[in-house]
Amino acid sequence: MRLIVAMFLAGTATPAFAQDHSGHAMPAPQAPAQTECEKEAARHRAMGHPVPEGACAPTAQPGEIASADPHQGHSGMDHSQMNHSQMEGMDHSTMDHSGMDHSQMPAMDDSTMENMDHEAMGHEGMQWSGQPPMNHQSMDHGMMDHGTMDHGTMDHGAMDMTPIPQGPPPAAAGSGPPRAADAIWGADAMRASRDALRAENGGMNVFWFQGDRAEYRAREGGDGYLWDVQGYYGGDLDKFWFKSEGEGTFGEKPESAEIQGLWSHAIGPWWDLQAGVRQDLTGPERTHAVLGVQGLAPYMFEVDAAAFLSTKGDLTARVEAELDQRITQRLILQPRAEVNLSAQDIPELGVGAGLDSVELGLRLRYEFVREFAPYVGIEQEWKVGQSADYAHLAGEDPSVTNYVVGVRFWF
Repeated sequence: MRLIVAMFLAGTATPAFAQDHSGHAMPAPQAPAQTECEKEAARHRAMGHPVPEGACAPTAQPGEIASADPHQGHSGMDHSQMNHSQMEGMDHSTMDHSGMDHSQMPAMDDSTMENMDHEAMGHEGMQWSGQPPMNHQSMDHGMMDHGTMDHGTMDHGAMDMTPIPQGPPPAAAGSGPPRAADAIWGADAMRASRDALRAENGGMNVFWFQGDRAEYRAREGGDGYLWDVQGYYGGDLDKFWFKSEGEGTFGEKPESAEIQGLWSHAIGPWWDLQAGVRQDLTGPERTHAVLGVQGLAPYMFEVDAAAFLSTKGDLTARVEAELDQRITQRLILQPRAEVNLSAQDIPELGVGAGLDSVELGLRLRYEFVREFAPYVGIEQEWKVGQSADYAHLAGEDPSVTNYVVGVRFWF
């Protein structure tokens, strides 16, 4: 039995290549497995990308070990002619492009990037460890035009403008003395200090004197003169005023002369109430009680109005007003008006009841210094009503024109 088996095996030991396999249904011989490079090239050719033949040929020199990099050999691939519009379905998330050499790639045309949507690009995972940090200090924003920025569409209605809550003041607020300095230095010490401060800032007594009109009068029938002076001593609230006024013809006795002594008290920022006595220095001897006001009326009119009650029971009044109109800082035009009234006829003084006389004048002065100003002017006087009749009876002209030259001064 063993001999029969050995003879059978010896008969079948014919070489494989000498055997006839033509009748066998054998599969076609398999080609060697494709490399990763060849698979990638085939994929690009399927997308219509031109891939030169031999792009995946090994480049290792004799004696060198072939690289295990699956992308080795891609450096010769020309991507410039590839149509990437057909790559919508490709998944690049697993592709490692770290070994790709982009230094030989041509410059990109930025004009084609206008409509690119960068929102869908996952830039947050990009690593820039090999790049130095950007220096924003050298960036010039001066040429940026913010004028086209439209903030008109901003909705401020959603802004929360919650008001600051208001609470009561602290319990200690207002609990101190009326004057805080009293709590430190004492009320007695500060009282003297406040008195000194008040005296230094308007509470001091001062002396002031003014020659409002000291003038020569050229007129028909004989030239004359006039003086009108006033002054005071005191503080802002209370003063002692003195006034004197008179006129006459050269070579004759004064036609009128008077002097007043008045106490003055401020009744407002612009007005003083005055009361005192007036003494006539010519004519029948008379002393008058005086009550009046003096101050600055609206539109800068300086007004002096007073009523006089004489020891004879005669009641008269006088109102004077003048206005400084500055042509320049030193050249000043001053209109002036004076009206005299009487409650009754006073024949011995040539005064009629009602409107006694009216004076209107215009003077132009030049202030060489504020305290000294010569002037020239004209003044017209009228006696009215019964007073004009008394003037005619005395041989006087009830209407007189005076051309005046004088000086105005104060100290």
